[in-house]
Amino acid sequence: MSRIEPGETAPPEHSEQLGEQRLIGLPACAGVAIGPIFRAVEPQAQVTRSRIHAADIAGEIARFEAAILQSRRQLLKLRGRLSVLPEESQGEIAPLLDAYLQMLGPSRLIRGVRQRVTDRLVSAESAVMEEANAIATAISGVGPANPDGPGPQRQADEVREIGRRLVRNLTRAPFRSYSAAPQGTILVAEALRPSDAALVDPARIAGVATEEGGTDGHTAIILRALGIPAVLGVPGLVQGAASDTVIMIDGSSGVVTLRPTPASLTSGRRAVAAFARERQQLGRMRRLPAVTLDGEKTDLQANLELPVELALVAQSGASGIGLLRTEFLFMNRDTVPTADEQEATYRNVIETMAGDPVTIRVLDWGGEKEIEALVAAGLVPEIPDTNPALGLRGVRLLLGRPELFETQLAAILRAANAGPVRVMVPMITNVAEFRAARDIYYRVASEMRARGERLPDPLPPLGSMIETPGAALVADALAAEADFFAIGTNDLCMYTLAVDRGELDVSHLYDPLHPAILRLIQMTADAAQRNHIPVSVCGEMAANPMFTPLLLGLGIRSFSTNASAVPRVKQAVRSTTVDDCQRLTWQVMKQSDPARTRALLEQFGR
Repeated sequence: MSRIEPGETAPPEHSEQLGEQRLIGLPACAGVAIGPIFRAVEPQAQVTRSRIHAADIAGEIARFEAAILQSRRQLLKLRGRLSVLPEESQGEIAPLLDAYLQMLGPSRLIRGVRQRVTDRLVSAESAVMEEANAIATAISGVGPANPDGPGPQRQADEVREIGRRLVRNLTRAPFRSYSAAPQGTILVAEALRPSDAALVDPARIAGVATEEGGTDGHTAIILRALGIPAVLGVPGLVQGAASDTVIMIDGSSGVVTLRPTPASLTSGRRAVAAFARERQQLGRMRRLPAVTLDGEKTDLQANLELPVELALVAQSGASGIGLLRTEFLFMNRDTVPTADEQEATYRNVIETMAGDPVTIRVLDWGGEKEIEALVAAGLVPEIPDTNPALGLRGVRLLLGRPELFETQLAAILRAANAGPVRVMVPMITNVAEFRAARDIYYRVASEMRARGERLPDPLPPLGSMIETPGAALVADALAAEADFFAIGTNDLCMYTLAVDRGELDVSHLYDPLHPAILRLIQMTADAAQRNHIPVSVCGEMAANPMFTPLLLGLGIRSFSTNASAVPRVKQAVRSTTVDDCQRLTWQVMKQSDPARTRALLEQFGR
């Protein structure tokens, strides 16, 4: 069968009523599952955007308060069911439900709905929909895709999820149910929300496929925690997926096969067995050291977008957190978090890691992230920059608004008493920026000690992100100032190649194997080695085991990846020698064609 691109279906001759049909989606959770389709349909909530009379305000507010109370009861009941799930899944889902419960308290959403009912004279249902959509749109923003991750979109999805629950309770619309699902079925739906995913029983449902959704949302995280093979974002899936139809999903490649032929079923069953063996092998990796065949030690850590992902970090076998993004603390709120609020969050992460190091990246705001609390405080412009990627972001904002920077540093330094911490400064382009940030860091620490506060001695190391060509090209000078480097390959690729991955017309030009990217990584690693400071890679390159031998050959000995990638990267480390990696790198660095480089890496991995 010819190759099918994402979003396409098989040619017409393979799509007749009883024939095999292949669809391509997004691989959300690795594994192969085969079984009959189970369709859990959720009836649409009927909402009439109606206006009310002033005399009806009290009644609408009362209906809204009742919906809040019912929603809280439902979420508390759902949290109570966590005891039947795997331990790591409990740790994954419980903080998410807590976030939902918090939004049902005195939050911006609840205040906004009451105000809309009172001031605009609209029904409670209308007010919930309008306010939830307004907040979610403001959070997700309208700028270029954020290369660091999907944090704002996740926050927006949380608001929409609570809005949906309130509307369903206001209209008395039933929720989705899986109680009738036979054992071994594949759940197929247009979309699966996080609270729906939390109800999935791995002993009953063998796999999940949806027409909507992405790999980085809460739904995908929960499915990975449950270990259920899943493919999300499959165009055209629901139209051809009748109940009881046999379906085969491959959560590693994103391929969904409807009505598989006997030959496809035989191949699929072999894949199921092979994946079970691989999972068993990767499970053993958790406790094995990340050491090459010739004894070279490496450090494999995890990136953390939200505290809800801590359970995944624990089960991955990561030796720490190499990148804790802090933007989530500032999202979906009216005011900038205080030092005490920030400290409590950092301390929780540090204590959970139980002695493993945590690298905290200070706020990396960009105009595309739409943090309303910063706008309300007058810290950032209300209208985003014309080109947010080249405007006020990262260290530029922190140096321009030192009170914001100082508050965050004070919170980190207090939390650092709970365990080993490093502090990382984003979007450095020259030495002067890093020196200015370091001066503020030392001044904050000195003032805290003068007030009698207990701080770690010595202070946590202060490092520089290397994610712009300017920083990489002056890496030698920066290495003389910074305590460590972390190479952010996502932004480094974007700025070096002038490509926004979110722009479909040019996304094919975004290639981390471009010779310019590899030379910048090499320059940075060499500068770190000459100045005897640690250097890590924390972008997508670190998470791809095909790139592991190349990065080892370039001198990288520390990787920070998404938690699910840690075992496979460890397996790649343990399957090679440094000498072989250096020989591979010597060949690669002579290439001018990324396609040839990719071929060399693929051949090396066989």
